[in-house]
Amino acid sequence: MAGKQIKASLKLKIPAGKASAAPPVGSTLGQYGVNMMDFINPFNDQTRELGNVTVTAHLTIFDDRSMTFRVVGQPTDDLIRDKLGIKKGSGKPNSEKIEKKLTDAQLTEIAEIKAHDMNTKRIDSVKKMVAGTARSMGVEIV
Repeated sequence: MAGKQIKASLKLKIPAGKASAAPPVGSTLGQYGVNMMDFINPFNDQTRELGNVTVTAHLTIFDDRSMTFRVVGQPTDDLIRDKLGIKKGSGKPNSEKIEKKLTDAQLTEIAEIKAHDMNTKRIDSVKKMVAGTARSMGVEIV
């Protein structure tokens, strides 16, 4: 007897502690026949303490309509925008850089937050990933 078959793997961006039956949660889970309250209540309990941030939930839905999920913290680009106080990155990151620069200290702070979501605890490795995201947004590091 084989294990459960995976029907879908999804990523949803949801405000921490504020999942509800409204879209995107309700409409997404509804199409797979999943009881959305099996996700909403545990998600809200798990993320309520995170404050006013948007997190990403990775859901795995199985063919028997059961599911598992894990919560990944705030997206890296959101953390960079919050740290610099900007609304968006550059539309042409290779040629047009944004005025504000990310310091090494700010890079380290973001990396320490993101380390919880990564498969490594080496801050220098996480800093390289954050720096790559910053570059793709047109943010220079000083």
